[in-house]
Amino acid sequence: MLGLLLLLQVLASCLWLGHSEVVNSFDSCPQFFYDGIPPDGALNPKNPARICQRFRNSYHYATLYDRDRRIPVYSAYKYQPVEEKRPRGWWFLEPQLIDNCNLKEMKKESDIKKECKISQEVIKRSQAVDDDYKGLKDLDRGHLSPSGHMDKDVSKMATFTLTNIVPQDSTLNNGQWRVYEDKTMKKNTKDCKTTYVITGAVHGNTYISHERVNRPSHIWSAACCMLDKKPPKAWGAIAENDKNQVEELSLGELEDRLTELYGGRVTLFNNACPRE
Repeated sequence: MLGLLLLLQVLASCLWLGHSEVVNSFDSCPQFFYDGIPPDGALNPKNPARICQRFRNSYHYATLYDRDRRIPVYSAYKYQPVEEKRPRGWWFLEPQLIDNCNLKEMKKESDIKKECKISQEVIKRSQAVDDDYKGLKDLDRGHLSPSGHMDKDVSKMATFTLTNIVPQDSTLNNGQWRVYEDKTMKKNTKDCKTTYVITGAVHGNTYISHERVNRPSHIWSAACCMLDKKPPKAWGAIAENDKNQVEELSLGELEDRLTELYGGRVTLFNNACPRE
């Protein structure tokens, strides 16, 4: 009987180790969602990974990742912009998406290969890699959680992971989407104490990098702003990923549009955030 109990304990431990926070839930980082509640299941892909984006022992935002299409569905974060230079350097990958790799936060590809003793081919089975985004024509690495919306250097650096990146139309990324990120958000968040943001990408019908990485059909964003002694306010935006145009919407209008695009009812924030 004692031997059986020990065996069961070992098996339970193995199961726990095999299911990191990336796989199960956002329980480790609910602070990036208004009232701690993520969007409903209509956005969930068939093979999701829920990532509490961890870098240098801290969480910086949360991402729902589509393992099959190798792009994020959305990233959720608090809008806390600080005027600083955009970080330059390397791109990170997510070791927790890789079988038999026990690293607990984003790392450079070279570090993952060395520390987990695996090849790039093994890494590529789980996610997009830097090579997938090289030599793109008319497409950029588009951040869902942008570095410019973060409050400190380490958080800005944490946005440079490929689990937060989609192939985005270059003209849009450097044009009207940047205007929305830099100017419209600054205007809309005046007097906000805390602003919760969810920015996502609707999967498209085309791919890059030999059919490995999906090119989204749309990029969208929603915000819910907490005001001092006033009810919250909310808004949304959406853009087709081949046109330099951003449509500004109410939260309710954005949720209706996403419901059509995803084929199921989409609710991004709870009922405290106004839909009008």
